Amino acid sequence: MTSPGQAADFRPTHIVPQDGLPAWETPDLSRPTVPLDAFLPVRLLSRRGEWGEILCANGWSAWVDGRLLLAVPQPPPTGGRPLTRVEDPQPLLTRCAEELERYRRAVADLAAGRTDPESFRRSLRGLRVGVVVDGESVWLYDETAGRWMYGDGSRLATYAVVAGPGAPPAPQAPPSEADTEGGGDVRDVPHVPHEPTKIVDLPGPEAG
Repeated sequence: MTSPGQAADFRPTHIVPQDGLPAWETPDLSRPTVPLDAFLPVRLLSRRGEWGEILCANGWSAWVDGRLLLAVPQPPPTGGRPLTRVEDPQPLLTRCAEELERYRRAVADLAAGRTDPESFRRSLRGLRVGVVVDGESVWLYDETAGRWMYGDGSRLATYAVVAGPGAPPAPQAPPSEADTEGGGDVRDVPHVPHEPTKIVDLPGPEAG
């Protein structure tokens, strides 16, 4: 049982999505435990690939798919704090544009006879890019993290994950970086060696 003092000292970095989250005793799919309730505040302690180790206010800890946790907004800074890597849409937009341009150049070379079909296929092997734009809304595929991101022009949030935690990484994909937008002290631990896409709830405009 957690004492009132312990609960008062608990500072969550994330909350559980609206549909709750399955949880595991360890970062191992064969060891499930009690799932987490919707909107439960938790503190992200560490990451291991897609896995995230969380702590609840009552002292109970478990492992979840850390990509699906929703970051708790932090108090506004006294000065102009730049957006974090995950919040800022520009790096991912730039990477998607570069990958799309790579595909466009390959198609142009093939159409102009500067390359043959086999070289065309070989030059694009492993390339993955996803961009959907609808008015001010954009959906971008982040291959390094194996997830789709939703943006409204000012920030990005996880929209869907391509595979569950602990699955093998996609071919030729660089290791994903930890999402520490919640502002907590999160440590990285070694990655452990990707199921269908899972949609997560988007934060409303007021959550930004």
